[in-house]
Amino acid sequence: MTRFIFVTGGVVSSLGKGITTAAIAVLLEKRGLKISIQKLDPYINVDPGTMSPYEHGEVYVTEDGYEADLDLGHYERFSQAPIGRHSNATTGSIYSEVIRRERAGEYLGQTVQVIPHITDAIQDAIRRGAPAGTDVAIIEVGGTAGDIESLPFLEAIRQFALKQEPGHAMFVHLTLLPYLKASGEMKTKPTQQSVGKLREIGLQPDVLVCRCEKPMTPGMREKISLFCNVRPDDVIQEQDVETTIYEVPLDLQREGLDRALVQKLQLKTSAPLDMSDWEDLRERWANPKHEIEIAVVGKYIQLHDAYKSIYEALAHAGAALNTKVRFRKILADDCAEGDIDTILGGIDGLLIPGGFGERGLEGKIRALKWARERKLATFGICFGMQAMTIEFARNVLGLENANTTEADENCTEPVIHLMDEQGKVTDKGGTMRLGAYACRLIEGTRSAEIYGRDMVFERHRHRWEYNSDYRERLEKAGLLSAGVYEQRELVEIVELSELPFYIGVQYHPEFKSKPLVPHPLFQAFVKTALQSQDQAADSPAAVEVESR
Repeated sequence: MTRFIFVTGGVVSSLGKGITTAAIAVLLEKRGLKISIQKLDPYINVDPGTMSPYEHGEVYVTEDGYEADLDLGHYERFSQAPIGRHSNATTGSIYSEVIRRERAGEYLGQTVQVIPHITDAIQDAIRRGAPAGTDVAIIEVGGTAGDIESLPFLEAIRQFALKQEPGHAMFVHLTLLPYLKASGEMKTKPTQQSVGKLREIGLQPDVLVCRCEKPMTPGMREKISLFCNVRPDDVIQEQDVETTIYEVPLDLQREGLDRALVQKLQLKTSAPLDMSDWEDLRERWANPKHEIEIAVVGKYIQLHDAYKSIYEALAHAGAALNTKVRFRKILADDCAEGDIDTILGGIDGLLIPGGFGERGLEGKIRALKWARERKLATFGICFGMQAMTIEFARNVLGLENANTTEADENCTEPVIHLMDEQGKVTDKGGTMRLGAYACRLIEGTRSAEIYGRDMVFERHRHRWEYNSDYRERLEKAGLLSAGVYEQRELVEIVELSELPFYIGVQYHPEFKSKPLVPHPLFQAFVKTALQSQDQAADSPAAVEVESR
């Protein structure tokens, strides 16, 4: 029978419940268990697809085309758990389903209320998130203990746990031990109060995971145990990591979290806990042999989480190549009119990420022209691929008015245009071209060489596409179509094969990169940037400067 672990958070938001949840999955998978993971979000949006990146960071897209919370990216990067549309439920999606059923008369005249109808719907969502054959389902509850928005979810998991066999459900509560510099000590009172909030509604944590800057003392552990009604061995320290978030599973394993989970859930596991691959990853991360700088020119650059998966994918590739990747985060608008040589000078590679709308487009195009003319390693993703196409059409093919109809509906040279089926769309949520589609790689291209195969499946999130009416002219000028969705002859990849790495993809490869298995495009991009750096260092000019 499936066991259930509910992960809640207290004291403050942004403690890292998603990372902790993902780390729990790693530890249980290392014990030979099949895991599922789910995020319950208390916001009223049906999904985060219509939210600004400034509001909630990036929108993560699953293989089956669901626009999800960015924490699902952590789950998929860390673990092997199947992640799809049932891995995320929000207040909006729960209420939408209950209201739909009420309108259809499915409640047979009952008065529809939070209890039992909303809480029952949440429990139904939890069951859908745990596929048949799952040994342990891990459910992260968003928000912070005490939030009004989270109360229906907390009540639902309380009810759900009561319906399980003894030992088949447990609660892990992530909390904070703040360090006060003035007194030089950490405080346990916020943790006590957070647990008290949970106990008021009938939830007793089985394990406490305590975020802290400095190590806990034995006395603190005993105090937390006494006031929070949790055994001392089940008060787990989660100290801030020094190098990378991928240290967290190792730290929690040393603290005995996997032991506590297995005991509480009465699990029998025979697999040895071999963390050597994660140890090796941390070693490569902590002691890189090389260092490069990649410029990321984007529209939402002020918020790191807006391009979270891209930064992670670059770091994965760097770790595989014993290379530290530094990011030069550049607002696209700054490239439009500023001194481009100063803004981009000294970088080893340029990455243009996705985005929507006209703002920032001209800055991206100017940055791409600068990089192309210098044969710099350049990678365009989604809107970045479209910007590459526009830049090439304007400055190489000679179509001065080349543009996307997203920026100018009446442009005379729409090398990027709205997909046919998108013209009738009125609702914005969940209506883009979403999820994994097949891409046939063209033999002899750089992209096919990198992937080492002729067919890939990658995830999409877009409304505008490469206009195939311009394909022949663009290819004759040198911008090759290196990958195609054959059912519609839709160009998915463009490249300049004569350059070491100048590739744009309509899809989002960052969503399929893992720390132990970097995405091949990101690895090739970082490798090219590293090689270019080495070649520049060995050039006669560089040798002359060094000799001086």
